[in-house]
Amino acid sequence: MTTHSLYSQLPATDRLLRDPAFSLLVETWGRSRVLETLHQLQQTARTSIREQHSVPEWCDDWPAAVLSQLEHSEQRALRPVFNLTGTVLHTNLGRALQAESAVDAVAQAMRSPVTLEYDLDGARRGHRDRAIADLLCQLTGAEDACIVNNNAAAVLLMLAATASGKEVVVSRGELVEIGGAFRIPDVMRQAGCILHEVGTTNRTHAKDYAQAIGENTGLLMKVHTSNYSIEGFTKAVDEAELAAIGQDRNIPVVADLGSGSLVDLSQYGLPKEPMPQALIAAGVSLVSFSGDKLLGGPQAGIIVGKKALIAQLQSHPLKRALRADKMTLAALEATLRLYLHPEALADNLPVLRLLNRKAEAIHQQGVRLREQLNGRYADEFVVQVTACSSQIGSGSLPVERLPSAALTFMPFDGRGGRLEALAARWRSLPVPIIGRIYDGRLWLDLRCLEDETRFLEMVLQ
Repeated sequence: MTTHSLYSQLPATDRLLRDPAFSLLVETWGRSRVLETLHQLQQTARTSIREQHSVPEWCDDWPAAVLSQLEHSEQRALRPVFNLTGTVLHTNLGRALQAESAVDAVAQAMRSPVTLEYDLDGARRGHRDRAIADLLCQLTGAEDACIVNNNAAAVLLMLAATASGKEVVVSRGELVEIGGAFRIPDVMRQAGCILHEVGTTNRTHAKDYAQAIGENTGLLMKVHTSNYSIEGFTKAVDEAELAAIGQDRNIPVVADLGSGSLVDLSQYGLPKEPMPQALIAAGVSLVSFSGDKLLGGPQAGIIVGKKALIAQLQSHPLKRALRADKMTLAALEATLRLYLHPEALADNLPVLRLLNRKAEAIHQQGVRLREQLNGRYADEFVVQVTACSSQIGSGSLPVERLPSAALTFMPFDGRGGRLEALAARWRSLPVPIIGRIYDGRLWLDLRCLEDETRFLEMVLQ
């Protein structure tokens, strides 16, 4: 068949638009959008004729092809998924799930004007951080607080506002890099600070900090190594000891906790993490930590500490560029208020609820699900409930693991391509299922699975 005859098979635009099926599309999606999509498909068909010498199969049903394209374009960039990777705070999947009270607070802040920077008592302009700062002071014992859009911003602002042009003394073993190549030395450079390394990678002593203090010393800094661990012949100076050195020499001490927690996680059987309130009580001048990691709230950077230093942060030009918006502040306030009722925290805060799930309960969930999945997958895969280990994630407690259970799928013929195909099919579902392939099996760690009904609707398709 000649190229000309192939082109002749493509119907004219006017003829297609007279089709009753297209009239329905226009009514639903609007004429301009339908027309734009139709022109795109026509161009695709012409390209296929020119390069492949064939007409695409979908040309047999133009209304269906246009509808499919329109529906595909409607898919949101941020889509809900099932996080069955085994990483609870998964950076690529949005980190902390929000509490229902936080979700409600954000919805209210989006639907109506709010007192973001308005003082109802004085009928004048207020400060957007004030209400949440008071709440943070109540929870941590700090004199004041400042909120920005993430913890990287918090560290940058903390350094720029208090030590620009001055030396900041840090242990060599704490010059960490976190995700996205964010390095403490680079942040110091951007903040205008001069890095003064002390100690060695594995051992730093109090005398190292004391001997490093000079006329141009602006800060002593501690960085919590939350995303890696050094074991063996090690020595580190804790925050209380460093704070004593700073007080003796009149040098502020700042600490970056990264994924700091506001509760003692060991009471839930989880690994203990340093808490901001403990560092404030120890005399640390400023403490920064994330809102969307172990705290379980929205992405935010939180700084608590001395009132005079917080005032320097609030008046620095970077603060306006790094400030949090009303949705973040609404979610953060709602999350922090959950900590005022510690007895119910493990039930109401999703991150803590998921981290606190017991391995036996997760295993029993796996047994229930396996019974229903066998009928769908038993012809191609051995479906088992297998013990595994979850991780907290997002740089939190990197060497710690939580006992869990997973549904595992192993192909009878041992072909890895079947696993890749299954994983790809699950990622294409209306609510994608994200697992991991390891050791010849596809693993679905069930620690983060709470909506079993919706999961079964997806996986049994």
